[in-house]
Amino acid sequence: MASLARFRPATRRIPAFARAIQTSADTTQLQDTIEDHSKPFTVKLHEESFRAYRCETPSFEVEVKKDELLKMYKDMQTMRRMEMAADALYKAKLIRGFCHLAIGQEAVSVGLEYGIKPEDRVITAYRCHPFAVMRGGTIKGVIAELLGRQAGMSHGKGGSMHIFTPSFFGGNGIVGAQVPVGAGIAFAQKYLGKNTATFALYGDGASNQGQVFEAFNMAKLWDLPAVFVCENNKYGMGTSAERSSSNTEYFTRGDKIPGLQVNGMDIIASRHAVQYARKWVTEGNGPLLMEFVTYRYGGHSMSDPGTTYRTREEVQRMRSTQDPIRGLQRYIEEWGLATEQELKQLDKDAKAEVDQAVEEAKQSPEPLTKDLWTDIYYKGTEPSSMRGREREEVHHY
Repeated sequence: MASLARFRPATRRIPAFARAIQTSADTTQLQDTIEDHSKPFTVKLHEESFRAYRCETPSFEVEVKKDELLKMYKDMQTMRRMEMAADALYKAKLIRGFCHLAIGQEAVSVGLEYGIKPEDRVITAYRCHPFAVMRGGTIKGVIAELLGRQAGMSHGKGGSMHIFTPSFFGGNGIVGAQVPVGAGIAFAQKYLGKNTATFALYGDGASNQGQVFEAFNMAKLWDLPAVFVCENNKYGMGTSAERSSSNTEYFTRGDKIPGLQVNGMDIIASRHAVQYARKWVTEGNGPLLMEFVTYRYGGHSMSDPGTTYRTREEVQRMRSTQDPIRGLQRYIEEWGLATEQELKQLDKDAKAEVDQAVEEAKQSPEPLTKDLWTDIYYKGTEPSSMRGREREEVHHY
């Protein structure tokens, strides 16, 4: 290993003239005086909110509404509270096994949902809890699933990495495997003649998987309405992006597929980029790569302290200067959309909603032994019988 280290190539550097994405959460500026809070108004994103590859960047002027901004704020707070509750339940040993949390990345999941339509499709990896709720699930359903209870969204048999809704295809535990599945979902949507988009998310750690590039090739070959979304939170497990990827500009890695890099810490930029991406693929332009530059505050999973490959000072700096929730809070207060007290009430409402969901999830019973035989096949397609662990153990449907 020592000899290999001597031949390690130098870290790839972006040329000095290249413009880097900025990840501040509060650089969007109000364009006009807001005279009527019931009407949309225009804001201007920072000029370094996007970088484009083989396509144009979205407009930096964005139309937003007071009610929508307040809803996004409440949803981000609720998603963070849910993940914090999962953290506490894991440390109390009530949640077992794998558990990957998305604290710090709320502008991606919430921004995505506010930029797409109910009939669109989403698939992601194992950091999936907020997506499951935003795509029609419930906080109780997620927490109960983590606890292994019947009220869970997969009836307590899937766990943290296997949660689904009719428009959300998981929650997938195999690194990168959701990307070709996402291409398949997009193929199905196109085959059925539906004017919808499929968003297939993966992390920077999965970006070097061969099946990811195979999915890119098929999507471009068939011009599928697929948006491949890299959530670049800077670290794949315990390895920084620079140590694992020769090209860390993930939005440029689709060869002939255009790409867009986005400030994933500003929810207004995130939502606007998603709207742009959806419009791109549903208008017949073929697939698009989108990279959200974001940051996770915790470790890769609950078993990772998250401080052996980065400093505590780095994490604290990101929390204090680039937090997506605090950024939106600043917009709302400075633009006169709500007072600090009104936002604190939304915070309390989010906490109360999560606390109630946790208590209800705890009351749900664990799955029964007979439940082991259910949900193996799609309902109505089961065989007449199924063998268990031993030849003599047979269940008849």
